[in-house]
Amino acid sequence: MIKEATLGAGCFWCIEACYKDLKGIVSVTSGYAGGHVDEPTYKQVCTGTTGHAEVARVVYDDSVVSFDELLEVFWFVHDPTQLNRQGNDVGTQYRSVIFYHDAEQKEKALAYKAKLTEEHVWENPIVTEISPISNYFPAEDYHQNYLELNPGNAYCQAVVRPKYEKFKKVFADRLK
Repeated sequence: MIKEATLGAGCFWCIEACYKDLKGIVSVTSGYAGGHVDEPTYKQVCTGTTGHAEVARVVYDDSVVSFDELLEVFWFVHDPTQLNRQGNDVGTQYRSVIFYHDAEQKEKALAYKAKLTEEHVWENPIVTEISPISNYFPAEDYHQNYLELNPGNAYCQAVVRPKYEKFKKVFADRLK
């Protein structure tokens, strides 16, 4: 069955690159979710005043890859203890967030977060927001497939590529 997940882990270029290569992924679209402005632009979202987070909308075949596996990647590819930031990317648009699409996703996200908290995986508390999906809009075309289309970009070289390469090593058996 084809399902959707919407996840924010800082800059959408990082998680888009990782999710695209997983078996069972139909498509990944960088976008904005959770804000109060309809059809925001990247420039508007970057101000931090729209309430949107940069997210990846992941369309997946749950007979091949489960929501639990998507969550495993989500927790791996970013630091969920950084409030409204990832590294040098600062602002509410870079928050750690799981926008659930149904009650099952909500329960699984809350349970996974509780398990990681209980196991003290990180030294600091997890600040990941778990909220119902609202106000999702695809990002502009130039944000789609960003790492693939812009491999020489300085941000991609310094931030996206290292996360992506680490992801590929850890999840090698699950790649397309």
